[in-house]
Amino acid sequence: MDAEVMKARTKEFAKRIIRMCRKLPNSREGWRIGDQIFRSGTSVGANYRAACRGRSRADFIAKLGIVLKETDETLFWLELIVETEIMDASLLDPLMKECRELLAIFVASLNTAKSRK
Repeated sequence: MDAEVMKARTKEFAKRIIRMCRKLPNSREGWRIGDQIFRSGTSVGANYRAACRGRSRADFIAKLGIVLKETDETLFWLELIVETEIMDASLLDPLMKECRELLAIFVASLNTAKSRK
């Protein structure tokens, strides 16, 4: 997938995470989980941009590994929000779908980059 398309897609994902965080309840678990998912979800796009500026293939692979880790962590928090009924699953299904798609893209990209090493 084109890097510019992925930059835009991951930025939009970050904006969706921010909007979702605004809807979390004003409670202890809402604050804690909100802080965690805010950090991981918004860092996906920032770290993807950093990976695109990698100075070498090894640097790109290392930074893309961080993107993958942050995306997977974001999916964890989304699942936790649903499983603990902090938010209704129907509200998060589209966001979780996008997160899974991004995760699959990053896994494939990382595997491709490693195989070309």
